[in-house]
Amino acid sequence: MAAEPSPEPPPEQGPGTELVPAGREDAGELVGAIIADDGADPRRRAGLIARLARALGQGARAAGVRGAAGGRWLADVFADEIAPRIPVRDLETLARHHKGLTGEELADALVRNAANTTTAVGAAGGALAAAQFTAPPLLLTAPAQLVAETVVVAAVEVKLIGELHEAYGARADGGAVRRHAGYVQAWAYRRGVDPLSAGESITAALGAAAKVALRKRLMRVLGRHMTTLGPYLTGAVAGGTLNRTATLALAKAVRKDLAKTAVGPGRGAGALAGDLKALDQGA
Repeated sequence: MAAEPSPEPPPEQGPGTELVPAGREDAGELVGAIIADDGADPRRRAGLIARLARALGQGARAAGVRGAAGGRWLADVFADEIAPRIPVRDLETLARHHKGLTGEELADALVRNAANTTTAVGAAGGALAAAQFTAPPLLLTAPAQLVAETVVVAAVEVKLIGELHEAYGARADGGAVRRHAGYVQAWAYRRGVDPLSAGESITAALGAAAKVALRKRLMRVLGRHMTTLGPYLTGAVAGGTLNRTATLALAKAVRKDLAKTAVGPGRGAGALAGDLKALDQGA
């Protein structure tokens, strides 16, 4: 008589792992849940990132070597599945969530929160087990956890770019999907959306050149995360520090672009000149 099959092991339990459906999870929904709340519980965020890592790992295997190795698959997933789900808040919501802050004070708070989030994500990635990688970063050799953290950092920074545009009264034109495509393109090129050319250059779907720029940027971020794979504490510190430095540098570049062109409520030429001076001084 055939032996009874072994029972399935109980599902993983812990913050961020509850109610996990069978099959591949939606990467866009997971990323949206991870970054929706600036003050997310760290344990819950870690659980959600672990689920995202599994989903992305399954997707990379399904895409195969040719699709996944060079980052083309990851760029497509980010642009098509993740970017439209990034929760960019409008100016009214931002002011309400930040106790009425506006202008530069609101922008400072947005940058601070985003930098804190990417620092925490980088520290978690750097705390992985010690390992050495000498080859260029490829999705098939990178730990799935680092690929997931790369996607989360990118999404946090795209969200930051979108909300900085709101804070500066420079929301990109078009509907939500088109705006999100504009903010993804701005992230890929590390600059603000140009209001004079946005109508011509930004569509609901990224063009070939923007997709290439997005792929290269994602792979650079992944490569940065892979350099933090070292002894536990040194990797954690390096991961958090590198992410924080990169997020602050991105924010400074975008704010400098926005300060040149954007005029929000109560922001005249004198205010913009003050913004530029403060940014040049490293504020």
